[in-house]
Amino acid sequence: MSWQISPLSRRRFIRISAAAAGLTLVPIGCASRAAASLVTWRGTALGAEATMQIHHPDRDEAQRLIARSLTEVRRLERLFSLYLDDSALVELNRIRVLVSPAPELVELLELSARYAELTHGAFDPTVQPLWELYAEHFSRSGADPTGPSEAAVRAAVARIGYRKLVVNRDRIVVSSGTVVTLNGIAQGYITDKVVDLLSAEGIEHSLVDMGETRAIGTHPDDRPWDVAIADPDEPTRIAAVLPIVNRAVATSGAYGLRFDPTGRFNHLFNPATGACACLYRSVTTVADRATAADALSTAFSLMPRDRIQSVMRSTGIQRVYLIDADGKPSRLQA
Repeated sequence: MSWQISPLSRRRFIRISAAAAGLTLVPIGCASRAAASLVTWRGTALGAEATMQIHHPDRDEAQRLIARSLTEVRRLERLFSLYLDDSALVELNRIRVLVSPAPELVELLELSARYAELTHGAFDPTVQPLWELYAEHFSRSGADPTGPSEAAVRAAVARIGYRKLVVNRDRIVVSSGTVVTLNGIAQGYITDKVVDLLSAEGIEHSLVDMGETRAIGTHPDDRPWDVAIADPDEPTRIAAVLPIVNRAVATSGAYGLRFDPTGRFNHLFNPATGACACLYRSVTTVADRATAADALSTAFSLMPRDRIQSVMRSTGIQRVYLIDADGKPSRLQA
């Protein structure tokens, strides 16, 4: 059966502000004297509501930067999206081989393999069969609240394994039965690409937020950007505020999408066992680039603290903020 999974229910935003007011993962009401000359775009990106805001003394220049950024986002969507029928990723999953693939797709799959190796498979770009299994199970009327059968989970796990992907500049090959997803890393990668574009255009103060956030420089008021971590029990509330300068932030949490009312079954899957994440209510990573922060916030959701600490040293993750299953916050430093 062909199964089309909808995008995550959490709202994802692009917020770009050059010489701008403070923007956050969760709005915290910061005002700025740099609020003049605001140009705003609202639309969709990666299947979710998106907004883009640029503060610039030249309105035409701000609009040009928005147009360039959107062109880049749309181009990358057509490579990485699972929800566009003509995307390169959908084609790869359908025909099993791509010849002369786009260099960005090669790069992102190679990065995915690197993070899979470093986390011993906790991050895996082939985990999609578990998503399909759980989504299909819980979409049925009268679905068993204890989840899919053990046999069904074992069958899905057997289709998973990042080593089932062969990636090089000439071609990408996927084993039969394997399904590739970049949902755990693509948002961060696209954020980095937009930041690279803006930096090349001379932007020195900006915050880009596609669900994963990256700051360029300081806030234009000469202070760090304030990036808020949502309270997992009530995502409209703030659990903590992080001061960020030239860093990326990503948060993963079971609250992002729950298949069942109790939250026992969520979208963070253990590729080795098929079970759902339960160690933490949320994991927030701080890194130089959003790609790493995005992928590793996902992987760390499945890893105990000592393993997280070990991986941090080799991946450029500077800080990790954990809220454990009992709601207790803690912080790890590289």
